[in-house]
Amino acid sequence: MLTPVQMVQNKTFDEIDVGDSADITHVLTFQDIQLFAVTSGDVNPAHLDEEYASNEKFQGIIAHGMWTGALISRVLGTRLPGPGTIYLEQSLFFRRPVRVGDRITVSVTVSSKEEEKRTVVLDCLCRNQDGKEVVTGVAKVLAPMDKVSRPRVSLPSVELKEDRSTYYEQLLALKGDLEPLRTAIVHPVDSNSLGGAVEAAKEGLIVPVLVGPEAKIRSIADENNIDISSCEIVPTSHSHDSVVRAVEMAAAGNVEALMKGKIHTQEMLGPIVARGSGLRTERRMSHSFFLDIPTYHKTLVLTDAAVNIRPSLDHKIDIVQNAIDLFLTLGIGIPKVALVSAVEVIDESLPSTLDAAALCKMADRGQITGAILDGPLGFDNAVSREAAKAKGIVSRVAGDADIILVPDVESGNMLYKQMRYLSGIEAAGIVVGAKVPIILTSRAAGRGLTRKTSCALALLYTRRKKAKL
Repeated sequence: MLTPVQMVQNKTFDEIDVGDSADITHVLTFQDIQLFAVTSGDVNPAHLDEEYASNEKFQGIIAHGMWTGALISRVLGTRLPGPGTIYLEQSLFFRRPVRVGDRITVSVTVSSKEEEKRTVVLDCLCRNQDGKEVVTGVAKVLAPMDKVSRPRVSLPSVELKEDRSTYYEQLLALKGDLEPLRTAIVHPVDSNSLGGAVEAAKEGLIVPVLVGPEAKIRSIADENNIDISSCEIVPTSHSHDSVVRAVEMAAAGNVEALMKGKIHTQEMLGPIVARGSGLRTERRMSHSFFLDIPTYHKTLVLTDAAVNIRPSLDHKIDIVQNAIDLFLTLGIGIPKVALVSAVEVIDESLPSTLDAAALCKMADRGQITGAILDGPLGFDNAVSREAAKAKGIVSRVAGDADIILVPDVESGNMLYKQMRYLSGIEAAGIVVGAKVPIILTSRAAGRGLTRKTSCALALLYTRRKKAKL
């Protein structure tokens, strides 16, 4: 049998007497305020922005007045008169602000009834934990005629996730007053790459130099209302010609970065990694994705899921160090690097576990610097403290990884695409290890935040690295 708590029952019009009352108590949480904002669309900073609301006028985040109105509606709809009640009129006076942590008691009391129209008028009062009135008012309702007693409907659980742009916005803010990078946009003959370059320029991240067939670039710009009037254009005949010309410009110091347009990654990278390109260094080139994951507590870097197909141990030394150096230029702490495999124990039949153990020892001996390394780790215990605890793993990295080193490009690329297309995770990224950073965004990426964040990474890496030299 259901208990009264599990049931909702009403009082019919005939059962209601003047003086009848009902009340509920609720402690306001910030999630209450966020949920109200989500459903109403009201994003007034007085309700949501702690910095704005902390001034003398507000003295902290306050609830929207209609949030208390919703509590009054809850009493009327579930307690008195209860199920079947129809709201007709309401007048409320907001006497004091309600802040996170306030314990609000909402009471309604019947003040009059009108037999002919079956209406009931109720005085409404909300008090805080100090007994002070925060809301007063009057509600007029149409009371139910029929008796209702029904099981209480279970509400769905609601999970509020941070806007996925949160970490990316933080990265963009790091650029400060850094001078934008003069960047060759390689073959920008689609609206995403061309428009993305122009948007990044508006943010002060890059100065785009458009390298590609001029007629096609101008046609794309006209068709999509993209203003390229301030952009320099270096005309080429086709995609391969575009990347060769851009590489020459980078090797000569005429541009500080390269950005991929509508061109295959392999075609883009071929002239860059070729001997004699002028862009190679003693470090092997590798790619790092910066993943903005709503369910993870910070930015997660995935390397290398784009460049090195079957990296050897020597290659992985460079891949890890590249990712560490890139992370350190952001100035957000010492990264924790998880060297992942299918298992978290060393197994000679799984070469990636042997590589992980070797890389950890190299870090101990100073052959890899600037980070805390641990591995082999499974992906689950690299990002989940609960998974690590369940497997008895004691580690400074497990459950709190900043950087994930995958065994090879196949596993890394599949992991990235699973995250991107099944989980909706955003991914910005660049290639480092060459003389200039290479902004290697997917052709499927739009014009917006992903491309701009990739440009911001290139800018921070270049300017801050140069400042340390």
